[in-house]
Amino acid sequence: MLNSVIVIDDEASIRNAVEQWLSLSGFEVQLFSCAEECLNQLPAHFAGVIVSDVRMPGMGGLALLSRLQQFDQDLPVILLTGHGDVPMAVEAMRDGAYDFLEKPFSPEALLSSLRRALEKRQLVLENRRLHEQAARREQIEGRLLGVSRSLQTLRRQITDLAPLPVNVLIRGETGSGKELVARCLHDFGPRADKPFVALNCAAIPEHLFEAELFGHENGAFTGAQGKRIGKLEYADGGTLFLDEIESMPLAQQAKLLRVLQEQKLERLGSNQSIHVDLRVVAATKPDLLDEARAGRFREDLAYRLTVAELRLAPLRERREDIPMLYDFFSQHAAQRMERSAAPLTGGQLSYLLSHSWPGNVRELANVAERHVLGLDDPQFDDIDASQSLVAQQEAFEAHCLRAALTRHKGDIKAVLHELQLPRRTLNEKMQRHGLVRETFLMIE
Repeated sequence: MLNSVIVIDDEASIRNAVEQWLSLSGFEVQLFSCAEECLNQLPAHFAGVIVSDVRMPGMGGLALLSRLQQFDQDLPVILLTGHGDVPMAVEAMRDGAYDFLEKPFSPEALLSSLRRALEKRQLVLENRRLHEQAARREQIEGRLLGVSRSLQTLRRQITDLAPLPVNVLIRGETGSGKELVARCLHDFGPRADKPFVALNCAAIPEHLFEAELFGHENGAFTGAQGKRIGKLEYADGGTLFLDEIESMPLAQQAKLLRVLQEQKLERLGSNQSIHVDLRVVAATKPDLLDEARAGRFREDLAYRLTVAELRLAPLRERREDIPMLYDFFSQHAAQRMERSAAPLTGGQLSYLLSHSWPGNVRELANVAERHVLGLDDPQFDDIDASQSLVAQQEAFEAHCLRAALTRHKGDIKAVLHELQLPRRTLNEKMQRHGLVRETFLMIE
């Protein structure tokens, strides 16, 4: 339950009395003697109620109400009025004030009004949160394509984690989309307008690693020409994405841990501490704790990075996503290269669905782009020549079943009606193609 209240009154005796009443009732109270001071210090997302006198030197309560409505139209404002100000206060309520109390007022009257206002404020903020969450989910769905249950779970996790100030570890195979997930965590969180800085730990020679992370002053070491800002400092306020974090040298792991603990760093060749505020999103293929037990990674850093962990399923474990992903990649490539995207044959679709995809989504994107360019590998280009008509029909049938189940979110009755199949026949076909109804139930 929200309990924050700001009280503005130029009379110290009233401020102190109200603070005493409210504090004894469990409210968090902040006092101001003038409206201008309150506006200067008001938090960007104040989750409470404002109580203000109407008549004050400088900016009065009505002018304050007008300014606050520009700030947040749903922010509850309770006005304190003298006897002669009641008609003015009634008019102010038509203009958006939540309530007014005529002086002298009882503690009970103030508490009653405040509790009702805070309940309304809580409902408004929860409604906003749900709308923002739905909007984030919709945008994330446009970035992370697929209908598999594992991908739906991943999208929900990103929606929940993106606004939170926690470090995240992403686990997944090469080419599974770890950097895309990291960018989603950044783009749909409060740091979206700050830098997103990516660093592949496996691509940097060990002797250059410290300078890359921390930067250096002029002459800090041989070849250090001028001052250079490191990745940690450059990411200040934003997100630092450390890909293949398991490849970071042990010496640098210790220094990174210190930065995360103290939120300070020193450039090479400098004794000056620089404050940094950043979120770290790391990506790895192996389990970091297994690496720690093998002596290749610091256990304390592993725990620091793994406040939350996301797992990206390899493409071979979410084959139902392949047709949608392939279509996206081929359409994107065709648009970029001003070519038409040739439709897949039944045999080619069968190949896509049966391939093991060791390179995951990155490999699928490459296959789609080569197909648009007419540069298919012989194995893909001539697939129909090596497949019987029955095999091609099977691949097409599996695609049709998967598409219908996706459209109807696993509703078997709707699928039966669309495909005009008996229930037993549909069950047999789903079993033959490895399709499970539960996979499609949560599709949004």
